[in-house]
Amino acid sequence: MKKAEVVLIPIPAMGHIVALVEVAKLLVQRDGRLTTTVIIMHPALDPSTTKYTESLTASALPDRMRVVNLPSLESKTEDAKGRNWLTSMIEGHKPHVKEYVSNMRTRSQLSPDSPQLAGFIFDTFVTGMKEVADGFGVPWYVFSASGAAFICSMFYLQALHDDQGVNLTEFKNSDALLEIPGLANPLPAKLAPSMVFKENMLTIFLEHARVLKEARGILVNTYLEFESYALHSLSHGKNPPVYPVGPMVKHGGDGRDLRSDESDNNRDIMEWLDDQPPLSVMFLCFGSWGSFSGAQVKEIARALEHCGHRFLWSLRKPSSQKVFKSTKERTFYMYPPSWQPAVAVVVMVVDVTVGSVMVDPGTLPGVDQTVAAGGIRFGVICGSYVCGGPSDYRVVAFLTDGYLIVFTTGRQK
Repeated sequence: MKKAEVVLIPIPAMGHIVALVEVAKLLVQRDGRLTTTVIIMHPALDPSTTKYTESLTASALPDRMRVVNLPSLESKTEDAKGRNWLTSMIEGHKPHVKEYVSNMRTRSQLSPDSPQLAGFIFDTFVTGMKEVADGFGVPWYVFSASGAAFICSMFYLQALHDDQGVNLTEFKNSDALLEIPGLANPLPAKLAPSMVFKENMLTIFLEHARVLKEARGILVNTYLEFESYALHSLSHGKNPPVYPVGPMVKHGGDGRDLRSDESDNNRDIMEWLDDQPPLSVMFLCFGSWGSFSGAQVKEIARALEHCGHRFLWSLRKPSSQKVFKSTKERTFYMYPPSWQPAVAVVVMVVDVTVGSVMVDPGTLPGVDQTVAAGGIRFGVICGSYVCGGPSDYRVVAFLTDGYLIVFTTGRQK
């Protein structure tokens, strides 16, 4: 029986690393011939990501899986030539990846029974590493942690720019509606991922969209029942094969128990939830990149408070620091850690307290399956990409017939 090894490389952000680590686990669990290596670039985007990667020790991982931390580069900001920090990070880490994989391959060639390098799986925004895979003469795939609709939007916007000569930066103040294949409803152009509104970021966005089409296939953190419309759209045309492999989430059994966590903040959260009536709390979490302005935070909180619904809200820094300290009242609890995994909280209280969940699109696939199992109502910020969309829209949320309705009311003055 031939043995094969797959190398997976995420961007150094919490949601992306967690998802690809879970993909690596799934591969070794599904096929006894496979070995997986997850290569993590540094520095990470936030301290919580570093803490998570440090927890990925050999004893905590399945057999035939390992995690390799590359040396930290000096800076994750733009370099002297003005390149984006992510582009700079990928270029800076290429020699390290080549060296590690080359040594790994040499060792495996000396032992016929060792797994042989079979291919790479790159994060959507790590496709700049494709030349490494090409250099080793193996296929490479792409993994999207953000779902199928985001891939649809990337392909559509890239086609508008390349085929029709549309200046995407002008969408920032446009009232146009975009008919994006894969999205059931038109998307206001001003709500497109904010990367396309800046010339330097647009170039990077378009490069990644073009390279995606060169992949052997695209693995997406979603499932057919959740994004059937988008997956159906991606299955047509000249796109690479698309494989829905989600939801890829860190399950409660794999990580820390929030009830026994040493953090006083986490204990307070669980104690507060225990004091609430069953299925009475709205949980809000907008991912590791979902930051709001102070005015937006107050707008969302005011709408929720006016509807009289209890809520638990994980606010990402810096917005939480500017507006709130950790607040515990009868009807709501707001806490300021930079990010808390949505699924971790929901898994702990799904059958006890939480009655509904509101998350950003990048968190959807995992949370949706978790809350559905508990009969929990599920709310989504529709239309705007929280992690990549404009940051100056009013957001209004209210409950009607037991469901959370969320919409934007235009740019703030």
